[in-house]
Amino acid sequence: MSDAFDLRGKLALVTGSSRGIGAAIARHLASHEARVLVNYVADDAGTNLADAQQLAAEIAGEVIQCNVGDEPQVAAMFERIRDEYGGLDILVNNAGILRDRTLKKMTPQDWELVLRVNLSGAFHCIHHAMPLLKPNARIVNLSSVNAYMGLFGTANYAASKAGLLALTKTAARELARQGTTVNAIAPGFVDTEMTRGMPQEIARQYLEQIPLGRFASVDDIARVVIFLCSPSANYITGQVMHVNGGYFMP
Repeated sequence: MSDAFDLRGKLALVTGSSRGIGAAIARHLASHEARVLVNYVADDAGTNLADAQQLAAEIAGEVIQCNVGDEPQVAAMFERIRDEYGGLDILVNNAGILRDRTLKKMTPQDWELVLRVNLSGAFHCIHHAMPLLKPNARIVNLSSVNAYMGLFGTANYAASKAGLLALTKTAARELARQGTTVNAIAPGFVDTEMTRGMPQEIARQYLEQIPLGRFASVDDIARVVIFLCSPSANYITGQVMHVNGGYFMP
């Protein structure tokens, strides 16, 4: 019996995959025989590079540096992919940042930086990936339940993730003629460094609102990415997969 999730021979790029959800997605893609490019953004301490190299060694992947919020860097990354690999089968737009503040305290810089990375970064990647996409390619964008709920103190993040949903639907229409599917995943609260940094009382309040009684694991999110990238999802495009344990039911 063939593996419905077999990705053997596929080349995948996962942005922001040196840790957290992105790293889990990279691991799951590799476990289904995809070849994975682990993307990281350079930092002064070199932590992101070290994490990316460790993950790449673990999954027999390769490391590629790029700040997706910087269009020239994105153009250079995809030029390298074209020259070294000849094309791309899977693009997962996972890279994202937070700069949470109330509207009263949020600066224009806070707003613009989050939109630049979370929304414009996905646009840059899709735009430059298009000429390289192989037949039946897959694009998966990581949005958020926040795109629907607008949680307190997250105007920039919520707006960026809502914009990503509109980008997903438009790209799905425009890329359909070449057989590329474009979908989004809207996770709820996920057990990562980000949520572990929440005050304990706030985390408890959110947890009480989740019918399944727990935060998602990074693997819960990664498994849905695998489904959307697999032959089992051939006829799914322009859709949003809600992975939130029942916290939000559209």
